[in-house]
Amino acid sequence: MKPQNYELAKKLRHELHQHPELSNEEVWTKQHLMEFLEANTNLRIVDKGNWFYAIYQAGTDKPNIAFRADFDALPMDEVIELPWASRFPGKAHKCGHDGHSATLAGFALEIDQEGADKNIFFLFQPAEETGDGAIQCVEFIKEHNIDEIYAYHNMSGLPYKTVGIIDGTIMCASKGMTIHLEGAPTHASQPEKGINPSFAIGHILGAIPELTSPEKNKGLVLCTVVQIDVGEKAFGIAASKGDLRMTIRALYEEELERLQENLENFAKAQAEEFGLKVSFQYNDEFPETFNHKESADKIRLVAKAKGMELVEIKEAFRGSEDFGHFTKLTKGAYCFIGNGEDYPHVHTHKYDFRDELIESGVELFKGLASL
Repeated sequence: MKPQNYELAKKLRHELHQHPELSNEEVWTKQHLMEFLEANTNLRIVDKGNWFYAIYQAGTDKPNIAFRADFDALPMDEVIELPWASRFPGKAHKCGHDGHSATLAGFALEIDQEGADKNIFFLFQPAEETGDGAIQCVEFIKEHNIDEIYAYHNMSGLPYKTVGIIDGTIMCASKGMTIHLEGAPTHASQPEKGINPSFAIGHILGAIPELTSPEKNKGLVLCTVVQIDVGEKAFGIAASKGDLRMTIRALYEEELERLQENLENFAKAQAEEFGLKVSFQYNDEFPETFNHKESADKIRLVAKAKGMELVEIKEAFRGSEDFGHFTKLTKGAYCFIGNGEDYPHVHTHKYDFRDELIESGVELFKGLASL
C-alpha cells in the first residue's frame, strides 16, 4: 500500500471514529465516506439512501467482484483517552467498523490509481450491529451480477495481522426472541382468581436444555436467557403478564429455525394449559455467515503470496454477522485479521481499531482483486 494512501486512510479512520453513529443513523458517516472518495478518486459513486457503493469499471466483459465494509458504531462510551476519541457520549466505534470502512476506502484509492482487470465494487453498508444492514443491500448483488464478494473483520484472540479462515460457516446464525405471555391480574391474597404467567415461563425455561441438547442437533445450538420481566413491583398484585427474552443461536440456520419453532410450540402449549395469551417478537436477526470453499481458498492463496500468516479456524465463532445475506446469492468469503492474542476484544471499553490493519486489509483485497 502506498504510504500516502495509508496516511489518508488512517486520517479517515480517525475522523470516522470521532463521529460515531448508531445503526440506521449513519448520515454523517455515509456522507463523509462519499466525499472522501469523490475528492480522492475518479470512481463512480452510487448513492442508495442509507448506503452506497463505488465502482471501478474495467469492461463489460470482465468479472464483477465486490468488497464490503460496515460503518455503524455501538451504543457505548469511549472511556479510554484517544486523540481521535468519540465526540458523542454513549456512542463509540468499539467494533472497528471505522477501520473496516477506512480499509475499503484505502483499497479504493489503490485500485483507482493502479487499475484492475476486473470490475471492482466497493460496498459501504450500514446497520451491521442490528442485523438489518446487509439485507438492505442485497439488491446490489443481482443488479450487478456480482460473481464474488469478500469482507474481513478485525479479531482479537488471533495473532497480530494473521488471517483467519474456515470453509463453510464462520459465524453463527442468531436472533433475539421475546415470548410475551398475558393472563389476568388479581390481589396477591387471591392468586387463584387471576392468571399468572410465571409458571408457564418456568416450564419454558425448564425445556431449554432438552431443546438445545447436542444429542438432538448436528451443530451448536444455544438459547441464552437475557431477561425475564414478570409482573409489577407491587406486593399486593399477582403477576399477570411477562416477557421472556432470549438470544437463540445455531451453527446452521435450519437448526435455528427448528429451535424457534419448538420454542413457539412449547410456549403455545403452556399458554393453552394456563389460559394465557401468547405472542412472539424477533429482533437482531442474523443469518449464518457461510464461506464458499472456492472463495475461501482464494483468501488462503493471497495470504500466503503476501507473506501473511494463515490461521485455519477449527470451528465457527459463536458471534453473528449479516454478511451471510450476500453469500446466499453469490460466491464469497469472510475472514478475520488478527488484532493480537492479548489485545482488548471488540465491544469492550478498552478496544480501539489498530490502524496497521488497514494496510493488511488493503493488501489482502488487492490480492483477491488480481486473481
